Amino acid sequence: MELSRRDILASMAAAGATQVAARPSAASVAQRAADPFGVLVDLTACIGCRKCEWACNQVNHLPAVPVQAFEDASVFASLRRPDASHYTVVNRFPGAGEDDKPVFVKAQCMHCDDPACCSACIVSALEKQPDGAVTYTAWRCMGCRYCMVVCPFQVPAYEYFNATTPQVRKCTFCHERISQEGKLPACVEICPPQCLTFGRRSELLALAHRRIAGGSGRYTDHVYGESEVGGTSWLYLSGIEFSELGFPVLGDAAPPRLTESLQHGVFKDFIPPLALFGALTAIVRLFRPDGEKPPAGEGRQP
Repeated sequence: MELSRRDILASMAAAGATQVAARPSAASVAQRAADPFGVLVDLTACIGCRKCEWACNQVNHLPAVPVQAFEDASVFASLRRPDASHYTVVNRFPGAGEDDKPVFVKAQCMHCDDPACCSACIVSALEKQPDGAVTYTAWRCMGCRYCMVVCPFQVPAYEYFNATTPQVRKCTFCHERISQEGKLPACVEICPPQCLTFGRRSELLALAHRRIAGGSGRYTDHVYGESEVGGTSWLYLSGIEFSELGFPVLGDAAPPRLTESLQHGVFKDFIPPLALFGALTAIVRLFRPDGEKPPAGEGRQP
């Protein structure tokens, strides 16, 4: 039987849907560490020196800028987000209370315990490592940028300026420094006021709650990242509400636990996608343009 171009495309789409359904998601095959590393950020101690930005650029071979350039306070005039050339940035927000000192907030990939980006990546270019880092393997990436869409913190950035080999870029949690060299993340190592504390996540949470309990009202009773989106490896303490500092208000459920249950239900036994694309194939044949010859054996109504 002669097949039209539309019939072939419809058949290819149905086959592709079956292949996607048959492949387990990245999140479903990843092993979550029992107690990964993390960083506790005490925003009440940050002085906005931006040395963390400079150190991050150095170890990740990002645009080389003299350390003196990071003393420029004019960057605080507008809110900045991490991008393909800056894996971490520091923003300034108005303070509160008697002294009314400004609050400086370091932003980077949160390295979620159950990352939405890993779940969405259909080629496993993004993976959650046992040490807590969410890593990226460039050669696997096909540039779909689903990770950018699903990230609740809007962190992954794409190299739109790179026309030949663009990559998704974000904080690496200094994965190689931690796992292979036994070093601290560069931002933690350089922080002058030591407002960044590196350690096991469980120990950092215990430390955070001790500081809240003994802080005489210095901190709000909230460790950001303890439960948001299922928990993150980066944790924050603050003296004012996090919603006033640009942190998104998020629920406790990890996005993959919601999306994957829906996905698995839809693709169970491959029956729904096959039925769907079978119906689409029938519709394509029914509404074939007049100028296209029908396959042999099919009649055409006058």
